[in-house]
Formats: sequence, C-alpha cells, structure tokens
Amino acid sequence: TDAELNTRKKTFTEVQSERLEQAERTVLIKCPSKLNEKKLLQYLSSHGNIKSHFFFENHGIHALIEFSEMDSIASLQDAIGVPNAAEHHVVPFKSRLFTFTLKKPVSQAAEETSVHLSPQSHIPVKELIQKLCLADSISSQMYVLLKEYQLTEENIKLRFLACSLVRDFTRAYFPDSTVKPFGSSVNTFGKLGCDVDMFLDFHDLGKHATKTKKGPFEMEYQMKRLPSERLATQKILSVIGDCLDNFGPGCVNIQKILNARCPLVKFSHQPTGFQCDLSVSNSIAIRSSELLYIYGCLDSRVRALVFTVRCWARVHGLTNSVPGTWITNFSLTMMVMFFLQRRSPPIIPTLDQLKGLADEKDKHVIGGYDCSFVSDLSKIKPTKNTEALDVLLGDFFEYFGNFDFRKNSLNLRKGKEVNKPESSPLYIWNPFEQDLNISKNVNQPQLEKFVAMARESAWILQKEDKTQRTSSKDPWGLAALLIPFGKSSSSKVKNRMKGIGSETIKSLLDSLKLNHASSLQKAVGK
Repeated sequence: TDAELNTRKKTFTEVQSERLEQAERTVLIKCPSKLNEKKLLQYLSSHGNIKSHFFFENHGIHALIEFSEMDSIASLQDAIGVPNAAEHHVVPFKSRLFTFTLKKPVSQAAEETSVHLSPQSHIPVKELIQKLCLADSISSQMYVLLKEYQLTEENIKLRFLACSLVRDFTRAYFPDSTVKPFGSSVNTFGKLGCDVDMFLDFHDLGKHATKTKKGPFEMEYQMKRLPSERLATQKILSVIGDCLDNFGPGCVNIQKILNARCPLVKFSHQPTGFQCDLSVSNSIAIRSSELLYIYGCLDSRVRALVFTVRCWARVHGLTNSVPGTWITNFSLTMMVMFFLQRRSPPIIPTLDQLKGLADEKDKHVIGGYDCSFVSDLSKIKPTKNTEALDVLLGDFFEYFGNFDFRKNSLNLRKGKEVNKPESSPLYIWNPFEQDLNISKNVNQPQLEKFVAMARESAWILQKEDKTQRTSSKDPWGLAALLIPFGKSSSSKVKNRMKGIGSETIKSLLDSLKLNHASSLQKAVGK
C-alpha cells in the first residue's frame, strides 16, 4: 500500500524519534471485565482527542490509548485516584498505567460490546503448517510465514511504550535521559513474542551540540568521577534496577547481571507482557540495528527469507532461546545477508558499498571503528535481481550445505568469502568491530548439524521440483521443511554427509534423533 511505501522510506532515526514521541502521549489501561468500548472512548475523549487505540488480552483486557496532545495525559491523571490502602500499602508512584473498574455493576449484557483484540503472539508452528499448505507456491508460503510472525504495528507501539515507561523512572535521576529499543524490536526482523532490548541513553546530542560556546569562560558541570565507564554503567544500572524493583508498577523478576561483558538488568514488564533487557547505550549495537533496518527495507525478499530460515532453524533445534553453542539468530540473519550479497546480480549491497554512499552526517567512528554507512534509503539503487523466493531458499540451503567452512569466513563488509583469521568452526566477521567473530560461540558438532540440515532441506526442495503433488493434504514445500526430520531420515542424512569429518558424524546423528534441547546439550556439549 502507499502508506507502507511512505513509512518504508523514512530513515531509521526518523522512525525511532517518531515512535518515541508517540509513546510519550500514550497510556495503558486495564479495562473492566464487562467492557463497553464506546463508553470508554467517550469518557477518555473528555480529556482530549484520541489519535489511535487498540485492545489486547494479557490477564484481562487492556487498552493502549494514544492521545494527540501530551496535556491530555496530565488531565486524565488529575482525575485518577490512588488505590485504597486497606489491605496493601502502596508505593505512591504515579505512572501512565491505570486500572478502570465500573462504579455500578452491570446487570444486562446489553452494556457489553465485543472488542477486537490485537494478537501479541504468533500462532504455533502446527497451525502455521496448516496455513502454509493452503498457499499456492513456496514463495507465497514464505510471505504467509512472514505475515504471521512479524511484529504488528500495535505490538511495536507497545514495545515503545514499555521503553517510555522505564524512561519515566530514569528521568527522576537523569532528566534528559532517553530509553530506546534496539535489536529485533526495531531492525524489521523481530518476531511477535521476542524480548525487548532497551538501552538508556544520556547523549541527547541535539541539545548540547547547538550550545554556542560564547563568553570568556570554559564551563562544565561538576560530576562524580569514576575510574572506568564500566563502573559508571554498573552503578547506574544497579540503582535503576532497584528503582524498578521497588517502585515500578508491574515490574517483576528483576535480575541485575552487572558482571556480563555488557552489564544489564533483566525484568518482566507485566502490563505489556514483555520480557525486557535494559543496558546502557551501546552505539555499535544501534549501528547494527540500523544496518539490518536498511537491508530489511531495501527488498521484500530479504525479510521473507530471514524469517523462513530462522523458523526452519528453530524447528530443527539449530537455534535455541538459551545461550550456548548454538548458532544465534543474529548469526543466522548475517548468513542470509551474506548469501544475498553473493547473488548475481546482488540483492543487497555490501557494507563497504553503503559506506561509499555515506555523506558527512552519516560519519560515525565508535571506539576507533569506522561505523559509517548511508542512512538515506533513496540513495541506494534498487537491485536488478528478479529471482523468486523459492529459488533463493533452495539455493541458500545448497550454498551453505556445500560451503567450505574449514577454510573460509563470511565478510559482509566486502561481500566475499575470505580466509579464516582463526580456527573457530564458523567465522562471521563482526561488520563493525572488525576483529571480532560474531559466531565464536558455535562449536563443530553444531555447525555440522546445520550443514546436514541444510543439505537435507535442499534435497527435499529439489525432489519436490520433480514430483507432482498427489494431494494438497500432505505438507509440501516450506511446510515439509518445518516438520522435524526425525529418525527416519537419519539414514538419508548419512548419505549426504560425505565430506564431513567422520569423528563427529556419530554424535551428530545421535543429536538429530534427540528432540529435546537438554538431551541435545548433553550430546553436543562434549
């Protein structure tokens, strides 16, 4: 649609700023169980114009209400009371989370109206497979999967609201701080139900850059000095974590993980239903989010292929929600990007090409690393490649099923296979921190399992090309790839394992048979 085209062409920063501003004009209401939508909206409108709203289910029905003006929130807050402190004493922090109940109990059902609820999670794989079987081609199956799994407009609003509510706390200490989402919530590759990664930012650069240095004095704030940035980060997160824990309505299961490489606070935000990770500004992570945003916006095939490959990997136990020796979703996404750079003609540009298009305002050097690339999507020439998605999917499996992982690494800056700088089984160059391997965690058995699954999948797709479908009931195309290959196929896999080190074949075949992650860990974690 035209509307989508318009939103598609905005820069990453523009989209972020718009959504953050939108979230500041938003409140979240737990609604009465017998809900009359018209009456609720009518009442709320007495405080100001409602720009948008939706309802969702999360232990009861909730309404997200976006007002046109900030003042409407203050007006509504003036009308809202503090909970009765008869059985509980309350922390008197006034947030933008409210509970509405009816004053008079409603007797007749006439009062109730059924409201449309926006889904905040994706359908289970079993249901997805049934939907896929109804599509008319593998390409359309991939778009069906994308449509079912991608973040909805409503879900994105809820994510930005969660950040905005945390920001209300950080502003108590740091008045010009912002809390912004990064990673899968904003890079166009997030699926419904994924965590919200948020970071606390103190550099509201806009304000300070414009200050003209007039007058005879050098002037600066007196601030507490600490021996390292890391220590400052840990102290700040520790206090904000305590704050959410002690005063944050609906913030539960707070875990401070301050000794990690990137210190963070994990918590569940009950009102929105999100699992959140809060860290302090990491500029390189934001550049990665923007790079993926650009790739995701350039061509609709990019996201369809990434979502398909990720779903496939999850079904076959190649990725896992707990950290370990598995391939991460980020590595998998980068493998898809690399594959798309290698097409002829390429479907997406290399990072060096994007850097070549960058102008002055796109220059970013972070910790000695050049992280510059063009932000204006209209400067990037659209691809001349017209390959169908089903061809790309089959070729992706073929390409990595036969990739020389022993010798080569994936370099997205150059879009070339280059000799591995060190001996990690899977080496994918970090696009920005050039001396890091983003897939350093992956071990040999996991890589070999990936290769075996890719070969098996390429074979299933090729075989399908040649045979006519007998009945539409049998899972076909993408649906056939999303069913665990199970025991029956381990002999077939054996035949396609030629050229893979025999010492791990046995542990690999065993791990193929073990469905569950815990037993898989035992099989692989030697």
